Amino acid sequence: MNRQQFEAIMRQNIVGAAQALNYSGVSFADFENSRSNPQYWTMTDQGGFRIRKEVTPAEGIRDIFRNGRMYAFECATAMVIVLYKAVLDSIGDQQFNRLFANILLYDWHYDEDLRLIQVHGSHRATPGDILYFINPDVSPETPEWKGENTIKLNDTMYYGHGMGILPAEEIIASLNRHRRPGSNRSAYLTENIVFPDFAYLSQFAPASNRIPPEWHAVLQAMEAGHGIFPSPHDTTAPAVTARVGRRRYIQ
Repeated sequence: MNRQQFEAIMRQNIVGAAQALNYSGVSFADFENSRSNPQYWTMTDQGGFRIRKEVTPAEGIRDIFRNGRMYAFECATAMVIVLYKAVLDSIGDQQFNRLFANILLYDWHYDEDLRLIQVHGSHRATPGDILYFINPDVSPETPEWKGENTIKLNDTMYYGHGMGILPAEEIIASLNRHRRPGSNRSAYLTENIVFPDFAYLSQFAPASNRIPPEWHAVLQAMEAGHGIFPSPHDTTAPAVTARVGRRRYIQ
């Protein structure tokens, strides 16, 4: 598979969306103090954003990046916003608006068509993956520092909403400044990796970027194996393998 394969394109779009959100002017806020542009979103009682009926989901997502100073939300919502923007950039307005017609932005709530997958093994993370830094001894006075959802941008840098673009060491140091008194247990990167179901989403992309339907079952089986793939030296394995990121695709 060449470099224009859908997963590679969408991973690039995830990284690009994370960088764009970082420079958009959006602010960090807890749910009680969340805010959005009322021309595009209505606020729920819980602090979420629901798209208004008179605008399209694509318009609403783009407005966050265009008028960021009108928005404030917490870090889990930021991760979902980045993923929605990457999907929009990967499949286009028409398909995005059809799939996510009643979009709600709130914490880790997301439309079923986003189909997030969780696996373990953060040492194998690839740019575009969502990773979590946990602060196990967070101070009860600053519960918002209990952890940081981040998007891996490259081998050394991560985007975390409210923190910005930083290396892992600085994210950990920031969390450690908000531990309970007397604690010597450091924050750390957990093993969890979250990413969208690229094979499923690819069917809505322009034809040139789609993963062939006959590959979907193979990709899903490999994801279920949490990264354990046939060795290329195994004579029982299929004849042709190709690697994109940390996954090997089989033909």
